[in-house]
Amino acid sequence: MTSEHLTAILAERVMGWTVGPDRFMMGNRGWMSRWRFQPTEKIEDALRLLQEAAPQDYSICGDRKGDLQVRVRVGACIGTATGGPMAMAITIAVARAIGLDVPDEPRPVIVTDGRRGQAPRRRPHGN
Repeated sequence: MTSEHLTAILAERVMGWTVGPDRFMMGNRGWMSRWRFQPTEKIEDALRLLQEAAPQDYSICGDRKGDLQVRVRVGACIGTATGGPMAMAITIAVARAIGLDVPDEPRPVIVTDGRRGQAPRRRPHGN
């Protein structure tokens, strides 16, 4: 699962948005470009996702060494995540709390040759 795919799933299930090819439809004719909502990378978006998930409780703990642990409870389901950037840890914990099976760090979307998530174009031999 890529971080872009995870974001799309969470936008639908947690934020209540409809996912389009290049935007999120937010209701009442409002929309947002997909690149603007990046909870795996932006702490503001991760906290917005956490708030919208309406957890019964959550904790974000760190220590002097920089070790991070996030725990989110939504209903009877508890999601946890450790390490990594805080935005990623919060997003993964929320995803797990709503029942998604998410690896510790989703694969990033690779931008190559100006096309997101696609392999680079191969040039014919001799060119």
